[in-house]
Amino acid sequence: MGWPVAGPLRIFVLALLWLLAGAGANAPCAEEVEGGIGTMQIQSSAFNEGDTIPTKHTCEGEDVSPQLSWSAPPEGTKSLALVCDDPDAPVGTWVHWVLYNLPGDTTSLPENIPPDETLDNGGVHGTTDFGRIGYGGPAPPSGTHRYYFKIYALDSMLDLAPGATKAQLEKAMKGHILAEGQLMGKYKRR
Repeated sequence: MGWPVAGPLRIFVLALLWLLAGAGANAPCAEEVEGGIGTMQIQSSAFNEGDTIPTKHTCEGEDVSPQLSWSAPPEGTKSLALVCDDPDAPVGTWVHWVLYNLPGDTTSLPENIPPDETLDNGGVHGTTDFGRIGYGGPAPPSGTHRYYFKIYALDSMLDLAPGATKAQLEKAMKGHILAEGQLMGKYKRR
């Protein structure tokens, strides 16, 4: 018995089935906040989406965090969390910044956030894969890497001490994410 649809229509049907089968893989977990996860826009005055991160914000420069700003968090946001990581690292995703319990009405961070355990606004630094708290800029061993700055609006403050890892943060955030957004910049050593 042959395939009932031929030619371009067959390709369309197969593509549609493939998309439908994969749609569930990226759908939010049922444990997430009722109504699904919203979207936030995040940007930087230092670079645009997909552009090169300026040397100032890397291991070859001053290694200071870039300025970041984002759209207003949704109603009910109690805290915000930020993660910066590099999925192109040879050892797997490398974590460059972990920050959580930022006040829920925060919409920006200035350049050069100090690597203190607790920030003036109450935000708390986690531990990066460099083994320290605070921002650690791009330092790719070779080639061009992508760096994702991800913001999360949460419906609670997190019960995490300073120095939590990205994995600990993700576990604590599970079921509490109201909205999220990301900004990607690239970097290659000179």
